[in-house]
Amino acid sequence: MEYSINTFEKLLNTCKKENKKIYEIMQEKEAYDFEKSVQDVRNKTENILIAMKQAINRGLKSKEKSSSGLCGDDCNKLIEKYKKHKSLFGELFEKIVSYAIATMEENLRMNKIAACPTAGSCGIVPAVIISLSEKYKLDKEEEINALITAGTIGYVFSAKIPMAGAVGGCQTECGAASAMAAAGAVYIMGGNEKQIINAAALALKNILGLTCDPVSGLVEIPCVKRNAFLAIHAITAAELTMANIESKIPADEIIDAMLQTGQLMSPLLKETSQGGLALTKSGILINRELSNKYSVTEGT
Repeated sequence: MEYSINTFEKLLNTCKKENKKIYEIMQEKEAYDFEKSVQDVRNKTENILIAMKQAINRGLKSKEKSSSGLCGDDCNKLIEKYKKHKSLFGELFEKIVSYAIATMEENLRMNKIAACPTAGSCGIVPAVIISLSEKYKLDKEEEINALITAGTIGYVFSAKIPMAGAVGGCQTECGAASAMAAAGAVYIMGGNEKQIINAAALALKNILGLTCDPVSGLVEIPCVKRNAFLAIHAITAAELTMANIESKIPADEIIDAMLQTGQLMSPLLKETSQGGLALTKSGILINRELSNKYSVTEGT
């Protein structure tokens, strides 16, 4: 088998040649690369799934604020809202947005999460895969298959672009996570390999140019809520794909466009907190208040 898979075209061709699914190709590649057994790879993936579920469960129950005091109770607000007024889009929507925020709030509390692909985008993949797993009552093996499928999208993506907001803006963090989640969703929904890659393409091309402009340099504003939005973005991509709506631009070309977009993006909008939301009046005020708070703390 060809173990050098650095494009989506090569991934799809390998699947066709070997008559295997994406997760089968990737778990064999991982086993080969790290001199492990396929079962070792699946066991590791299961441990990641367990960490994701634990983060969601903790986050759903906690109202603890982050050290900055800016975030930490949004998931609880959602839960209370849904007790009184159900979502217009049903229970699955409620779960996805709640799980995404629950996970991100656990991240800002400095508790254990699975970075997928980064800490700042850690709520998107778990929210989608675990919500759909509950909906379709997946067993452990199918959950593992879905997560490996999602991870494969991230692996190919990272062959061309570093998954860092400092390099390409949030399009390479939350954008990549949304593409991964879309792929996992299509696998769960019974899509084929071409549809899985197409879902990733749809998610990626419709998030091009997303900046990374965290207020006060913290992975909180707008990061927490952005995870919820991008999780739903992934579901949109999956739904379109399952209707056989194709991206007219292939996934590999979208990655090239995303790389170029990141290179053209101002450094002020790539994790430096020197532009965008970070320099709004409210953003500056928050930064000033936090600076005063921490300087007083350090002085005492």
